[in-house]
Amino acid sequence: MAIDEEGRAALPHSSAIVAHSASSDVGRVRQVNEDSFLAEAPVYLVADGMGGHAKGDAASRAVLETFRRHIEFGRPSTPEQVLDAIHTANEAVRALSEEGEEGTAVAGTTLAGVALVDAGAADGLRWMVFNIGDSRVYTWDGRRLRQLSVDHSAVQELVDAGVIRAADAERHPERNVITRALGADETVEPDVWLLPAAERQVFLICSDGLTKELGDHAIADVLAAGGGHAQGLAGELVDEALARGGRDNVTVVVVEAESGSAEHDDETTRDRDGRLTDDPGSTSPRHGGHA
Repeated sequence: MAIDEEGRAALPHSSAIVAHSASSDVGRVRQVNEDSFLAEAPVYLVADGMGGHAKGDAASRAVLETFRRHIEFGRPSTPEQVLDAIHTANEAVRALSEEGEEGTAVAGTTLAGVALVDAGAADGLRWMVFNIGDSRVYTWDGRRLRQLSVDHSAVQELVDAGVIRAADAERHPERNVITRALGADETVEPDVWLLPAAERQVFLICSDGLTKELGDHAIADVLAAGGGHAQGLAGELVDEALARGGRDNVTVVVVEAESGSAEHDDETTRDRDGRLTDDPGSTSPRHGGHA
């Protein structure tokens, strides 16, 4: 069973026009889709639930329901509102865990996404990237795919420590062990990045059902080809993951944004060719505190 969505939104009180495509599929092996996505301006996110069947499904849906209560849709949000939604979602997921004869059945979910936010008079319109777990956020400039988020996983820690190579991570026996998730602890620390809203930006948000089947080069090939799928680039990527095995639920959201106005049209916010500007002061991960 596939769930698909496509849309375009112009946000009032900003100079942003955002189009997106979104698609989710249970895959070729699993019986239940524990992934969920939210794709409604100004927030685009993917949650990959854990805990088995109803628990994982309920955990990922709890994230969506929490964001819907905390975010005013159709206009830029604020970093504080997004962080408040994340921390409240953690409480909602923890409430799903139950005591049983064999101990506590823990519900959990990853979370990865982007939100268009007003960061205040000094910073203006920004894309807020957030991540907990091993769902991912990428940027795509038409030629190069770049992973923005950093996996919270056992194998990523081994790669960072130089114990294994990145190329070996997908075959490592602990490749499915994540080190951070919503619902796992009383408090949660998301990684957060604030990026200038440049002239044109493309974000790819996905569960690991995509990256288990497609490496970065394969993902880039699909994005570059843009074959005109009915569900857009997200549908193209989900179909390709299914064609390569679909061993897990697979969910993809692709966000294409046009931002900027005359008052922000300077070289501090965008390159001459419209690609995302690398700003070390803005793009290094920040741990989110309570809002």
